[in-house]
Parts: sequence; structure tokens; C-alpha cells
Amino acid sequence: MAGFHPNFSQNRLVRHHVTQASAETALPVTTQRERDTLNVLAARNSKKENTSAVSCNWRWYKSFKSKLHEIYSKNNMENKPRLPIDTHKSGFVYEEFQNPDRDRAITGTFQQGFAWGAATAAYQIEGAWDEDGKGTSIWDTFSHHEGNIYGNHNGDIACDSYHKIYQDVELMKQLGLTHYRFSISWPRILPDGTNKAINQAGIDYYRELIDALLEANIKPMVTLYHWDLPQALQDIGGWENDMIVVYFNQYADVCFREFGDKVKLWITLNEPYVVAVAGYEEGRFAPGFAHQGTTVYRVGHNLLKSHGAAWHTYDAKYRKSQRGVVGISLNSRWVEAETGSAMDSKAADRFLQFKLGWFANPIFGNGDYPEIMKTKIANKSRAQGLTSSRLPSLSKEERLLLSGSADFLGINYYTSKKIRHQETKLFPPGYESDMDVLSWLDDAWPKSGADWLRHTPWGLRKLLQWMKEEYSNPVIYITENGVPEHSDTQAMLNDTWRSKYYLSHINETLKAWKLDGVNIAGYFAWSLLDNFEWADGYATRFGLHFVHFDDPDRRRQQKASAKVYAEIIRNNGFPVENSEM
Repeated sequence: MAGFHPNFSQNRLVRHHVTQASAETALPVTTQRERDTLNVLAARNSKKENTSAVSCNWRWYKSFKSKLHEIYSKNNMENKPRLPIDTHKSGFVYEEFQNPDRDRAITGTFQQGFAWGAATAAYQIEGAWDEDGKGTSIWDTFSHHEGNIYGNHNGDIACDSYHKIYQDVELMKQLGLTHYRFSISWPRILPDGTNKAINQAGIDYYRELIDALLEANIKPMVTLYHWDLPQALQDIGGWENDMIVVYFNQYADVCFREFGDKVKLWITLNEPYVVAVAGYEEGRFAPGFAHQGTTVYRVGHNLLKSHGAAWHTYDAKYRKSQRGVVGISLNSRWVEAETGSAMDSKAADRFLQFKLGWFANPIFGNGDYPEIMKTKIANKSRAQGLTSSRLPSLSKEERLLLSGSADFLGINYYTSKKIRHQETKLFPPGYESDMDVLSWLDDAWPKSGADWLRHTPWGLRKLLQWMKEEYSNPVIYITENGVPEHSDTQAMLNDTWRSKYYLSHINETLKAWKLDGVNIAGYFAWSLLDNFEWADGYATRFGLHFVHFDDPDRRRQQKASAKVYAEIIRNNGFPVENSEM
């Protein structure tokens, strides 16, 4: 609640387990946490959700599902998913995509223990930007500078999740989540970024969140870095400064020590590509630098080494006793070559090596940057008059540090592009021009509420297949996948387009696991809540739940897609009635 400042040192660990029977005679409400618990109980009774919107979307999903049942029950002689023969019957999610070999949905379920989750990030949902000893982050600084964010929005309050642990956990329970991915705010527990002063209020907040999740039988997946670098570290160079490797390792060590007894799934970095490119070359994201051609690779270099150092710290100090695993979340689009020419096919692979392989190959491949990346950047650097490559070299020691330094690979996938080979100018130097490609979105693909994202579910399966072949079939979690609308009206509660997006992408994930043998361990929807979407502020909404940002209490409301996702989770996929699949 706006303006509320709880005394965490006194109240943080006080938990009243208010039941339905005792709600009317509950103990005096002394903390915001307790208020939230009572609000959840009241919401259960009042049922103020927009049920007409939810039921409309639900009818669409049930109709689609029943048509799948009708088709597949006639083709159920083998104990494996089979594609329907009649291409004119349902089984396709999108009118735009009707390739029977590629686009028709299959039936079947995922393996036992498959992780079903939703994801968020600290700066995007927590709020409480300067409460209880938290230090300033680069996103606090960046968003407070006029003109950096759409509408001059910021994350000062965001979804106010810092004060709504139990309300958010209740939403997760209603979805049936088995896992919840969230990030720790580095400056909330280490205000100046170093371990010389630990903020106990921050430690207590995350402990309470983790405990609430575990009490609800929801396993935490914790991201150490989702872009909110302490401003104090940015003031000494941030990710450009080699000392960041030391400071990140100190921070990771604190997190492993404080939370590792209960957290078994760790992610070191979220989308290091975005940190380097959007933050240090394009200037669209914090810290907002538009340096040409060299800084982006130096930042990527230090991000990689920071990941490696943290993984080895866990491996050496904590793995034996805590028995957890540590991975990294990378992002990539799939790209379709414009033509079947060798030049365009090479351009597509080159894009993936620059985008995904930049960080994946040193960890899951041979310990070094992709060969095509090294060659391209070295050649361009020489042509630009430099005596050495703008891409730093990984030393033997660094390759040993990185090679094999992840227990799983997280992938964040949203959309695809078309691509072709195109020679680019030497100046100005930059990451994009180093690739010598031209990529674009196909106008025929279904649009979304973001101009950079089109619905292309088949791209997810192709990307997963590529990762399987390129990196010897590692354990993969889809750690983000979702689609936004660009609106703040409650009409968006009937979000059929999001239901279709989730249904189709999860079905493509099932194909990748069941038909292609990709080693997929879980799927995390982005996002649990509408939230602060970086440079877009609150203009685009990815949430399964609508957040009333004009309400001081940041009221949450279920969207129709949440019910569809909950049904998929309940079924562990897409089973067919009376089927042996």
C-alpha cells in the first residue's frame, strides 16, 4: 500500500495463519502482510473477477480441446502422439499457420516432475525502491531521468509485491504452479554492491517469500541478476570494470549462504545479451550507454566470467550440502532464412551464434566464443584500422573456468524473424553490423501488443532442436515465454490471443520433448503479473493477471489466459480422454 512502511525488524517473521473459519475473528491486524492475507480471504468470498470474460475465453479453449479429442481418439492405435490426417479439421491454433507437418497440435503429457512456473523480476514487481535499507540500482537512476521510459514511468512502486507476498503466492496456488521464478535485488541485500554491509531487512524479505512459496508447495527458482546493478558499482564502471567479477561472486556467495538451504534452482544471469547490447551499445536500457563496437564485448566478457566464478563458488562450497543446481538464462529468437541459398542459411546460423552462442558456446560448447564470431569481428576490426580484435580473447584459464559451468540452460523465447545475408558498412562499428545480416518480422505473422513480437510458436521448437544439436542436448528450462497487449483497459481480461500463444508454444514444447528428444525440464510463463516492462513502462502488459496500476493498492485481477494455463498445468500437457498416450 502506498506510503506504508512496515517495521521488518519487528514484524518480518510474524506470520498469522488465518483460516477461513477464523477470518471473522482474526487477531488484530498489525502488518501489511496480515492485511494481504485477509484481503485474499475476502476475495475468495466476493469472487469479483470478471467471470464473463474468463468464461468466454474458456469456451474457446474447451472447444479447441474437444476438437483435438475428437480427432485424436480416432488415431489412437499406437502409444504415441499421432498427427490427424484431415488438415481441414481443427488441431491448428492459428489461421495463419496451417502446415500439417509443422503446425498441427499434438496430444500427450510431459514427464512426471515437469516444472510448471511463472516468472517475474525484482525491479519489475517489487517497488519499495528506497525502503528498509535498500541501495539505489541503475534502473532507479535510469527511470528517474526524464525521457528514458515511456510516459516517464518508473518502478518505484510497480506491483508493490514487496508488500504483497501472500497475495501473490495465492495467485500462484490458484494457477497450480509447481515453481516460481523470481530475482533477488542485488542492492536490496548489498546496498553498495559489496559484502562489507549486508542489509538484514532484505535478507528477511526474501526468506519470508521463499518460506511462503515452500509452504504452498511451490519451489523457488532464483535469479541472481535480472539487470538491477547497484548504482554504487556502476559509479566505478559497472560491468566494464573487471572487478565486477569479484563483486558479483561475493554477492552470489551471500545468496547461496543465506538462501541455499531452501533454494535448489539458481540462475546466475538473465539475458546477458540484453545487458551488454541494450545497456552499453544501444543505450535503451540502464545504464544507458551508446558506446560503439568495443564496450559491448568487454561487458559480455565480464558477464561470462562472473557467471563462471559464481558457478564454481557454488560447486566448491555449497553443492555437496545444499544439493542444488546452477544455470544461466539466455535469450534468442529463431530465424528463418529468406531463401534456400547457402549464403542465407549461413546468415541464419551466424545470427544464432552471435545471439545465443556468444554466451552459450563458452559454457555448453568448447569453452570459447563461436569461431564465426571470432573470425567476423577480428576481420572487421582489422579493416577498421585496429591492431587487435574488438572481441576479447578468452585465456586458457578463462576457458577452463567457463567450460561446463552450468547444470542447465535456461532459454527465454518470444518470437522469430526472417533473415538474409547482407554486407554492412564498416563504420560505425557495432555488434549488429558485425554479423553481416538483415533480419525482419514477416507481416503475415500474427501481431501482438509489441512491435518487436509476432506469434511464431513453431520457432520455439526449431530453436530447441538447434540447441539440442549444438550443445549435446543439455537440460533446458524455458525460463520465459509470453506475449503482451498494449492497453490498460479491463477489456484485455478476455485475452484469447494470450491463451492461443501459451497453448501453441507449450504444445511446440511438448513436440520438442516427445518427438524430438529435447531434454526439457520445465516451462515458465512470462509473466505472473502485468509489471514494469523496462523502457515501455506500464504500456505493455504480459501478465496472466491484470494489475490496476491506478489503484494505490495495486489490485490484481485474473485474466482469462490464467485459467487456460491452469488447465494445461493440471493436465500436465494435453491428454486425450480415453487415450493410452
